[in-house]
Amino acid sequence: MSKLAVIGASGMVGETIIKMIEKYNIEYDEIDLYASARSAGKKVTVNGEEITIKELTENASDEKYDYVIMAAGGKLASIYAPLFEAAGSIVVDNSSHFRMHEDIDLIIPEINTPTLNRKIIANPNCSTTQAVVALKPLYDDFGIDRVAYVTYQAVSGSGVAGIDDLKNGEKGLEPTNYPYPIYNNVLPHIDDFLDNGFTREEQKMVDETKKILNDDEIKVTATCVRVPVENSHSVEMNVTLKNETTVDEIRASLRGHDHIVLMDDVKNLVYPTPLDASGKSEVFVGRIRKDETLVNTFHIWCVSDNLLKGAAQNSVQILKQLQEMNK
Repeated sequence: MSKLAVIGASGMVGETIIKMIEKYNIEYDEIDLYASARSAGKKVTVNGEEITIKELTENASDEKYDYVIMAAGGKLASIYAPLFEAAGSIVVDNSSHFRMHEDIDLIIPEINTPTLNRKIIANPNCSTTQAVVALKPLYDDFGIDRVAYVTYQAVSGSGVAGIDDLKNGEKGLEPTNYPYPIYNNVLPHIDDFLDNGFTREEQKMVDETKKILNDDEIKVTATCVRVPVENSHSVEMNVTLKNETTVDEIRASLRGHDHIVLMDDVKNLVYPTPLDASGKSEVFVGRIRKDETLVNTFHIWCVSDNLLKGAAQNSVQILKQLQEMNK
């Protein structure tokens, strides 16, 4: 049993983390919830116990937690995660801040295991997570030479502000979060633009795919798009495999994994959509077809709840993985 803290407990991801702690039967003796001064004092029920949210301050690490899950953004993670680590805690961080640090593990529990070279573990980007979950069986069975991503990302990926822009846009109000209206519109722009013309979100998918699969030789590119969908991200993957295969063999590779749901029967209009994935823990895969323009290349469509597998669920699965490792 252990002492646990959730940082950013009042946000969308933080609230979902609490639900996942209950769902995955995370064992703990004591749990504390932290947020900004604005949310401090609010009461939240966790496993039937009413917990009062505390204000996050630098003194929080004095509490000597065994595990800390952070969902408070990169700036706060850069300050507080090292403080908790120095105090002896294992920190699971949902922000992008630590993901590409060489000594920090970037973990999807179905794919890899923490080395704990550092006691900070990074949760991958939401779109990367669902994509690599779908790619890993193919990587193991056929090898992957190249993958080109196009994402269709829901507004919940921007938190409450993104959802508000979508709902307010329907009422004719101007956006306050996005640079242009998202209602009845599509924005090929997620996160800041880099000097090479890619966005940070696109670069995350490139870099994180290679790190999670531990393979720098894979050629990866990405275009990330915000769409007027409230929840669940969709990713189109154009994948070139190293060993020759067929659509049927790819389907067979994806079957038999509890965390993957194959929905691929276009004759009967069976394919995954955000509505299929929303509120579900699995990654949904379909629309598998050969790309006739490239050798041994296939189109694969995957959908997943970005607040669950893409964020809160994966971080709690990491915690579960750590607890099992320490038994």
